[in-house]
Amino acid sequence: MPDTSRRGPGFGAVRPIALITGASSGIGTAVAQRLAAEGGWQLLLNGRDQGRLETVAKSTGGTALPADVADRRSRERLAEQALERGGRVDALVAAAGIGWAGPFVGMPAEAIDRLLAVNLSAVLHLVRLFLPGMVSRGTGRVVLIGSMAGCVGVRDEAVYAATKGGLMAFADSLRYELGGTKIRVSMVMPGAVDTQFFSRRGVPYHRDRPRPVPPSRVADAVSRALAGGREDLFVPAWLGLPARVHGMAPGIFRTLAKRFG
Repeated sequence: MPDTSRRGPGFGAVRPIALITGASSGIGTAVAQRLAAEGGWQLLLNGRDQGRLETVAKSTGGTALPADVADRRSRERLAEQALERGGRVDALVAAAGIGWAGPFVGMPAEAIDRLLAVNLSAVLHLVRLFLPGMVSRGTGRVVLIGSMAGCVGVRDEAVYAATKGGLMAFADSLRYELGGTKIRVSMVMPGAVDTQFFSRRGVPYHRDRPRPVPPSRVADAVSRALAGGREDLFVPAWLGLPARVHGMAPGIFRTLAKRFG
C-alpha cells in the first residue's frame, strides 16, 4: 500500500501527485529527491534522457515519463500518460530548461527558437494541459523555475533572460485569473546553480557573485512553494534585494550593473 502518512497541503486525504519536468538532471532531480524524502507525494518524472530519468525514478520511487516537452505531440502524450497513471496532476513543477550565452548578434536563429520552445512555450502549454483539471477540482499548485536573469536582465544572455522574464509575466497573469481559488502559482528564482547547466550551454560560469548554490537549495524553495503557496522565492533569499532595487530604481540599477557587472 502507498505511504499516506504525510499529505501534500490542501489536497485532502489522497496522496497528491506531482509532475516534475527536467527531472533527469540538475534542479529537477533535486526536486524529485526532496519530495521523495518528504514522503507525501506520488511522483511523475519527466526528462529527455531516458536512462538517467529511470535511475532517478528508481531512487525516488517515482514513475519515469520520458518526453521532449518542446515537441507538441510528445508533450501531449506526456500529459495523457500522466493522467493515465494517476488520474490527475495536483502539482506541476516546471524545471526543464536550457541556456545559451554570448552576444545576441552572434546567436544562431535555431538557438533562439530552441530556448523559446523549451523555456517558455513548453511551460505555457504544459500549464494549459493541467490547469483545467486543477480548476475543476478547486485546488492545485503550479511552480515555475525562473531565474534572476528574468528579473533584471543579464549581459550575453538576452534570450534566456527574455524567456524567464516571460514566465514571470505569465505567472502574475495567472494569479489574477485564479484569484479566489485554492490554486497557487509560484515562481522560484535562483541565481547561479551548481549543475551541468553551464557546461551544456558551452560557456562556464565566470562571475564572482552570486556564487553558485547547490540544486538542493532550489529544491528546498520548491518544497516551500508547494507547502505554502508563496508566490516568489529567491535562491539565495538576498537576491530579492537587487530585484527590488531594479523594480524601484531601474536607472540606478542599470548604472551599477554596467559598472560592476
